[in-house]
Amino acid sequence: MPNRLLLVMFTLTSGLIMTGTVRAEQDSAIHLAANSALENTERNVRDKDDTTLTPEDQKETAADRKITAAIRRAIVRKKSLSLDAHNIKIITIDGVVTLRGPVKNSAENIKLQTIAEKTKGVKQVDNQLEIKTP
Repeated sequence: MPNRLLLVMFTLTSGLIMTGTVRAEQDSAIHLAANSALENTERNVRDKDDTTLTPEDQKETAADRKITAAIRRAIVRKKSLSLDAHNIKIITIDGVVTLRGPVKNSAENIKLQTIAEKTKGVKQVDNQLEIKTP
């Protein structure tokens, strides 16, 4: 039997309380997520173990923010790049840029690394991009 969630709405002006039920088809949602090309649970678990950089590790220095923003702008201007490439993680710490996330192919991987390397202020690029498998 599907889980039932109780939905309660308050109307402050009239003091009226309305209730109803919403059925959550939890099993089918989990099944769809597990078979989705967008499913990235394993990657998210890996990111929680503090051994890999995430955007939360980005320092809040003006120079690092400027580098990250410049790389993002350059990537977004490249309309030939895939949506995945446009959404990679860019983490800059003391001028060292880490690129993470999936890309369509090795050509995108190289193009993204080149963009980062040519950005003013970048000392080094740590390319951790992953080529998606079909």
